[in-house]
Amino acid sequence: MGLLTRRAAPALLTALLLLAPAGCGYGSQAKDDDTAPIAAGAQKIDGLDTVRIGYFANLTHATALVGNRQGFIQKALGATKARYATFNAGPSAIEALNAGSLDIGWIGPSPAINGYTKSGGTNLRIIGGAASGGVKLVVDPEKIKTLDDVKGKKIATPQLGNTQDVAFLHWAARRGWQVDAPSGRGEVTVVRSDNKVTPDAYKSRSIDGAWVPEPTASKIVALGGRVLLDEKTLWPGGAFVVTNIVVSQKFLARHPRVVEAVLKASVATNQWMKDHPVRARRAANQQLATDAGKALPRPILETAWQSVDFTDDPLAATLRTQAAHAAQTGLLQHPDLSGIYDLTLLNKVLKAAGQRPVDDASLGVRQPPR
Repeated sequence: MGLLTRRAAPALLTALLLLAPAGCGYGSQAKDDDTAPIAAGAQKIDGLDTVRIGYFANLTHATALVGNRQGFIQKALGATKARYATFNAGPSAIEALNAGSLDIGWIGPSPAINGYTKSGGTNLRIIGGAASGGVKLVVDPEKIKTLDDVKGKKIATPQLGNTQDVAFLHWAARRGWQVDAPSGRGEVTVVRSDNKVTPDAYKSRSIDGAWVPEPTASKIVALGGRVLLDEKTLWPGGAFVVTNIVVSQKFLARHPRVVEAVLKASVATNQWMKDHPVRARRAANQQLATDAGKALPRPILETAWQSVDFTDDPLAATLRTQAAHAAQTGLLQHPDLSGIYDLTLLNKVLKAAGQRPVDDASLGVRQPPR
């Protein structure tokens, strides 16, 4: 199934297959972490030795960071070993999933959409939510004082065609500004810049602002930037998907009990983070230090954390909207997302926890409950 328009295909063929999730454009290597302890006397689920779990060293993946650090995931899996791999970019996670070296992963909406459509709907399912929000337009207050001042300026986004890039292009178009999506040239200049170097680009004044996720946005604020727009204000209720949980379709078919255990751990972790926000921030930052080699400074951590909402709901309707925005900007043809969700196990877990079921916006597989 083709994703690119003919007009944009030459410039976007590689880029759209290398979409990074929100705030995760940090390279393409995975770092293995299989140090989580197994409780004495624990039993393997279905006799399975290992489940391979991937996530990104980023606050929008805090459910996985905390679930790993606090042992929620391993506890739910019993003696089935949770072997973690931290990825630095969406492409490597999708490649690992496709190659069978990753079973379950926390990942952003753009890689999920592209991975699913590129495979003809055969490689993954979205099985749960993880995070919403945490994306801001941060600008140089000396150059940009109002939204209208953005016109004619240089604004960074993480990657051509990624979630924030699409959001900014769509927002600019709604303001009536003409921008050539592949090149980023127009009445506002879009500079595709890796999140890890964007704060330095701002510091050197080579960009005038950035539409970026946390903690990049808070890093720029710490350098003197100002939040001009929080993307939450553009969405009904302030909610939009930033991170999902996905699973290989083959693994889901073969090991649904293992998948259910990971979802139980995710729901338990999100609840624990809500009940213990200070401890959760500390745990996430400790795991960031382990995975990325450096913890976030406390002021940046606290500011960034407050702007991200952690949720079990994958906010399926907003995924559909994001795909439509990509099509409207000319980056994608209208993709067929039918069957991208399977929320059967998540809703089973939520019901057992006394919580309400979540909706797949009519994009889910239709099958009897397991």
